[in-house]
Amino acid sequence: LRRKGPISVDWFKFAQARTKRPVKGMITGPYTMMDWSFDEFYGSREEACLAFAKLLHQEALSLEAAGAKIVQVDEPALSTRFDELPLLVKAVGTVTKGLRAKTILHTCYGNYNEIFEFFNKLPVDQLDLEMSNSGLDLLDRFKREPLKKEIAFGVVDVHSHVIEPESLIRERIEKALTIFEPEKLYIDPDCGLKTRSVEEAQAKLRNMVAAARAVREAHRLT
Repeated sequence: LRRKGPISVDWFKFAQARTKRPVKGMITGPYTMMDWSFDEFYGSREEACLAFAKLLHQEALSLEAAGAKIVQVDEPALSTRFDELPLLVKAVGTVTKGLRAKTILHTCYGNYNEIFEFFNKLPVDQLDLEMSNSGLDLLDRFKREPLKKEIAFGVVDVHSHVIEPESLIRERIEKALTIFEPEKLYIDPDCGLKTRSVEEAQAKLRNMVAAARAVREAHRLT
């Protein structure tokens, strides 16, 4: 594997130029890239994964140099092979090593209970999880075994055509606040909204923002 140059920096700059709010730099994680690839060179899943990780570390540094204050690593394959979770932790650590930007790992779906013990081992500042699609069923586990980092808490189901009303989203946020400290709780959709129409995506996001704003005002949070 070789890197000819930045892959996502131009996309980041395009998005950041259109808002005063911080935009995440986004990277598909090394474990997922390895797991979803056909390896005809390395012959070792670990070697291929770490090769991806080294190049993605360079991409993360390029995003940071371009002004990204947040770098997110997406690992949808995180729960695919439980025996390879230590490899994923090592690979993600290679990507995030030395970054000054806030680092986030996003994953969605799968059996979270089987991988729960690794959540606090992930070398990132924040864990971004799908929660609404599973009915918030992981909250009890978090109550027993606290997360030692920030959490981005998915409150709208990206695989449903249903537009969640603001009241339902607000209820989900309130439940999250019974477990997580407000300063460590971030609200977002379960995952990307590419499977929804533009109208559905915008409606879900509008209601999510309104619900988050209402909860902040009710609790006098900044």
